[in-house]
Amino acid sequence: MNNIAILLERIGRVLQNDAHTHGLKPTQWEALRYLGRANRFSRSPSAVTAYLGMTKGTVSQTLAALERKGLIEKSSDPTDKRNIHINLTGAGGELLQEDPVRQFVQPQDKTSAELEAGLEKLLLDTLKKRGGKAFGACKTCKYFQVEHTDFPEHGCGLLKVALSGDDADRICAEHIH
Repeated sequence: MNNIAILLERIGRVLQNDAHTHGLKPTQWEALRYLGRANRFSRSPSAVTAYLGMTKGTVSQTLAALERKGLIEKSSDPTDKRNIHINLTGAGGELLQEDPVRQFVQPQDKTSAELEAGLEKLLLDTLKKRGGKAFGACKTCKYFQVEHTDFPEHGCGLLKVALSGDDADRICAEHIH
């Protein structure tokens, strides 16, 4: 049996058990984490659904619960009312500071950097086999543009919009390696 898979499963179980803190369910924590990391273009119900790999119904219930708890707020796109944007509230951002996953954050050293790279490759390979979407930081996307003449700092060649330095570090639903 694959010991790496067993270790990952056990770590996942520990995280799942800890994820019942602050009155949230594990799926609600996952959605909050995603929204805290996603760029402004990727904070929509469909992007959360794709990222979590869950059904629209489950994600809809998850987002409704987070909204009732005052951790997120939804707004309609001013140019297209059918599009919904989701943002963390101040309370949602503060709660992420107490995220149980933070206990696993270690100072970056060579070993943890190698482990992170290996786990990221494992995830990408697994998602590719299953036809899932990888997501990734804007600055690692093939459409990311540095100091393009049309953009003051950075830009997205796919969406044709300027990106701030903060945007460049956030994950995007449109990301392509």
